[in-house]
Amino acid sequence: MKIALVSGAAGFIGSHLCDFLLAKHYRVIGLDNFVTGLEKNIAHLKSNPNFEFHRADITDKNQIPAFTEIDEIYNLASPASPVDFLRIPIFILQTSAFGQMNLLQVAEKTKARILFASTSEVYGDPLVHPQTEDYLGNVNPVGIRGCYDEAKRFGEALTMAHHREKKINTAIVRIFNTYGPRMRPEDGRVIPNFFMQALNKESLALYGGGTQTRSLCYVSDLVEGLWLLMQSDLHDPVNIGNPTEMTIKELADVVNQITGNTKPHVVKPLPPDDPKQRCPNISLAREKLKWSPKTNLAEGLTQTLNFFKKEFSG
Repeated sequence: MKIALVSGAAGFIGSHLCDFLLAKHYRVIGLDNFVTGLEKNIAHLKSNPNFEFHRADITDKNQIPAFTEIDEIYNLASPASPVDFLRIPIFILQTSAFGQMNLLQVAEKTKARILFASTSEVYGDPLVHPQTEDYLGNVNPVGIRGCYDEAKRFGEALTMAHHREKKINTAIVRIFNTYGPRMRPEDGRVIPNFFMQALNKESLALYGGGTQTRSLCYVSDLVEGLWLLMQSDLHDPVNIGNPTEMTIKELADVVNQITGNTKPHVVKPLPPDDPKQRCPNISLAREKLKWSPKTNLAEGLTQTLNFFKKEFSG
């Protein structure tokens, strides 16, 4: 039985990854400080004998248990939504710097392979479309989004430095827009915003008119991609996301259709440095991991809507 350490285990993606690994008969050790993760996301796992949880902040190495046997480390710990960029920017920077450093030391000690969850945000407001892994990005390091973009860019550099100098077995994934159950209703990203507005029978807010594009990957597809990358021997960054691109306005129309919301959209100013295009080139993942997303948008949005309906009624 392999042992996996998942940091950010109570988060949106982290909790789904724990489910996935347990279904593959792993022993899973979860870490989370509940800054943005939610205890209810992992409540169903507490009775599972193969799941162990520690409340810990990975930026403080004294809070990380002294593990001796770990096979795989998935570092998904980081606040990742626009509301967090304004609220806790310093902590976001610390998480991908000190936090990743501390987990790299765990990997060195246990000889584990460690996967650093980076982001499509390292490409910034891209001038190359779709984005390939060799594109170096167009990031504003001093803008509001810089705390997240640059934290992840630094985390990537830190990870590769440890791989080259200390021969640690590392992997880097660049996660594109992901959605599904367990997203925070107040997350600030487009899917929670639209669903909560629609369920409240409010107008959906189109920032900048909604002409910017996103490519939405359902969470179950993403976590399979993370696991396949972990099983590979790749060390350089790999894009994991859905290459099917749509405008924000098109997405808003679909959300209104499936929720029955009839309020007209309202246009609001585009936030600073908000990417105008976002679409992954996943040729590397297709070739090396034999991975591509399987869940169509209608199916994924229906599952997500059912979750938000429960949140709304609760």
